[in-house]
Amino acid sequence: MLKQCEGSHAVAEAVALARPEVICAYPISPQTHIVEGLGEMVKAGEIQDCEYINVESEFAAMSVAIGSSATGARTYTATASQGLLFMVEAVYNASGLGLPIVMTVANRALGAPINIWNDHSDSMSQRDCGWIQLFAENNQEAADLHIQAFKIAEELSLPVMVCMDGFILTHAYERVDMPTQEQVDAFLPPYVPRQVLDPRDPVSIGAMVGPEAYTEVRYLAHAKQMQALELIPKVSREFKEIFGRDSGGLVRPYLLEDADTVVIALGSVLGTIKDTIDEMRADGISIGVLGINSFRPFPVSAIRRALSHAKRIVVLEKSFAVGIGGIVATDVRMAMDGLDQRIYTVVAGLGGRNITRASLHRVLRMAMHDQLEGLHFMDLEWNIVNRELDRERQTRRSGPIAENILRDLGQTKSNVG
Repeated sequence: MLKQCEGSHAVAEAVALARPEVICAYPISPQTHIVEGLGEMVKAGEIQDCEYINVESEFAAMSVAIGSSATGARTYTATASQGLLFMVEAVYNASGLGLPIVMTVANRALGAPINIWNDHSDSMSQRDCGWIQLFAENNQEAADLHIQAFKIAEELSLPVMVCMDGFILTHAYERVDMPTQEQVDAFLPPYVPRQVLDPRDPVSIGAMVGPEAYTEVRYLAHAKQMQALELIPKVSREFKEIFGRDSGGLVRPYLLEDADTVVIALGSVLGTIKDTIDEMRADGISIGVLGINSFRPFPVSAIRRALSHAKRIVVLEKSFAVGIGGIVATDVRMAMDGLDQRIYTVVAGLGGRNITRASLHRVLRMAMHDQLEGLHFMDLEWNIVNRELDRERQTRRSGPIAENILRDLGQTKSNVG
């Protein structure tokens, strides 16, 4: 059924259709509307046989999720930004124990300085934690991916993060084709756990493992992620058979067939990039886009096949690793190892900064003429940066960077808060 609704509400309805048995809720912007919506549905009796648990922190949310999933309950939670960092210890435990928890990460920048707007720093910080990470381009895909995530998680007995851009998607109203309960029931079978704590057959979990077995345990976690590279496309095909639309998968190509230059990105920025590519195509420029839906596991073979003909690759990413540069670009370079291609990293949209078509046109045309440096920060205000570097050279007690920059920009505490 077609509905005009907020992205958070679409996700809440999709999660409800998956018949969760435990929802662990701790609100943090911009995911709050998701757990609020689910709470209202549980209270109204619209989600049957579900325990909605208000916890005191994000760490508690993941800890409760681990306990409920270990006892065989279909479990869901959501978080963002500092909340994800607060639950990190438990996040690693969930994947290490092989528990099929589904969690929405409403992507938001990390502090300090405090910033509530969107970028991908939070989920990228957990790229090595053992969770599958799926990125949604729009609200339709965000809703669809949650339904697929439960199936993927429960088949592999691995947790799944569904990452959707905070505010850009969570608070945006779009037309979404919401599935019926009958469709979801046909696609997602009742949860039959591959492992479960049962008082009639007691076992310990979270055992101490020494050097004699730790490598093997970690390798098996990797092996499960490699199994996901086959399962994710399979689940996407099954989803299309029942729901009638493409959604999910590993990668999503757009105008790649004859493209000399290919842009790679994740999340909602793909829409703006595609609009820019359409305009450049109208000018006769051979350029295309490859969206990455599955960041973990990273689809090395799929990316290599899709980009083998490209002369240059521009990786646009909304986070970066301080001290080295691009996060996604590093993985792309590994995937393209041995091929003679130029690969550029463009960092954009940090802390919610607008990514405009004008800036994309400028940067992509520079890349096409091989005039772009290997690591480029789109729309970086160099005069502000250089002023702060000069200040630090001139005096040891230069003060906090963020506050200095705000003063340089002419802002005060009263109009920042």
